Amino acid sequence: MADSLGHLPRGPRGIYNATVWSLKGLKAAWLHESSFRLEVVLFVFAFPLGLWLGQTPVERALLCGVLLPVMAMELMNSAVEAVIERYGAEFHELAGRAKDMGSAAVFVCMMTVLLVWGLILIPRVL
Repeated sequence: MADSLGHLPRGPRGIYNATVWSLKGLKAAWLHESSFRLEVVLFVFAFPLGLWLGQTPVERALLCGVLLPVMAMELMNSAVEAVIERYGAEFHELAGRAKDMGSAAVFVCMMTVLLVWGLILIPRVL
């Protein structure tokens, strides 16, 4: 979909603005979302561990790269929850379903981490 500039590239100022907004979002997630903070802490420990445990560049890329979608999905889940809370705290079936689905998406990403790490590391132990 085209924005106010049509399909033309945004240019340096547009890229700068997008970066500022992204950093603002990361800061908001860090300040307001305990799950995001926990996932960042786990990333800080797991990323170097993945670099160390991976025996090939592909293994390192898989062990480390699979960690990033967890945080990205947590950001999306938090965004969905924020929009829902904006419209009120009263229970609504669809709001509850949306929150549960966002949580499930984060869970699927976490299970992908376990699957990738398990498939790479368990054969070494056995």
